[in-house]
Amino acid sequence: MSAPPMDGYDRRIDYLRISVTDRCNLRCRYCMPAEGVWKLGHEEVLRYEEIMRLAAIAVRMGISKIRITGGEPLVRKDILYLCANISRLEGLKSLSVTTNGVLLGEYAEKLFSAGIRRLNISLDTLKPERFFQITRVDCFQQVWEGILAAQRVGISPIKLNAVILRGTNDDEIEDLARLTVDHPFHVRFIELMPFRPQEEHSPSEFVSSDEILERLSGIAPLQPAAGPEGNGPAVHFRLPGALGTIGIISPITHHFCAKCNRLRLTADGKLRTCLFASEETDLRQLLRNGATDASIMETIRKAILSKPERHSLERPFSRKCISRPMFAIGG
Repeated sequence: MSAPPMDGYDRRIDYLRISVTDRCNLRCRYCMPAEGVWKLGHEEVLRYEEIMRLAAIAVRMGISKIRITGGEPLVRKDILYLCANISRLEGLKSLSVTTNGVLLGEYAEKLFSAGIRRLNISLDTLKPERFFQITRVDCFQQVWEGILAAQRVGISPIKLNAVILRGTNDDEIEDLARLTVDHPFHVRFIELMPFRPQEEHSPSEFVSSDEILERLSGIAPLQPAAGPEGNGPAVHFRLPGALGTIGIISPITHHFCAKCNRLRLTADGKLRTCLFASEETDLRQLLRNGATDASIMETIRKAILSKPERHSLERPFSRKCISRPMFAIGG
């Protein structure tokens, strides 16, 4: 295993997020429409052997952390097989999964056995009726039971991601934060990002991280805290006596580009060096045209060197919308 590659701005790139599918069993309204969702064809999606080959190449290049994402990764058949094989890569320090939690009750113990020790779970509300309003699926209790199942089997850390929308769930900021008092969860508040066409965005829905922090400070004095292991984008705090932490992720108002350490591989095999950029490198074509590992490594290195210094979203709900929906890039 090599030292992690550096980009053109002296950032150490050691983290790869791999989307295994663009399919999802929810329809969260800030992510995708209720119907008419564009989907990749079967042959467009990377096969497991292709994903495993790229993961192995990345680890040999110095990538030490991999996250499996979607869409919803647990809806892809034989996902445990993929996780187990990637988890055995020599030099890989961390393998995690991002999930909406719908299937977590069924999969928690199996994920642990497959080498998964870290989970990110989407949880935008604690109210069942509001969960249905946001996701268009009535399964809040199923998700909550899945979160508790993951805790029982020993998966840690468990990060709960909440996208805050004014007029929808901004009245639950305090209640979501209080989950950290009695549970060792890491609740992370995320600013709404423009992953949907302009006409589907409402500037009035955007809640800045500064406003979230102001609201949280009304509960109790926030104490700066160390977050879970890893160089993530969140700034962490702790409520007095809490078992878990609160994280604030501000991709729009306080971007974290200067310490970005990640690459993203889409379900159809495109390498993205920036979530918000439109540039992609087609690794699927290389794989299927018989490219050697060495040539794929060189292509990845060139992509890393072209990683932009920062994203181009200057303000909330600017005229620009990200080139692909989030479910197609990988959460």
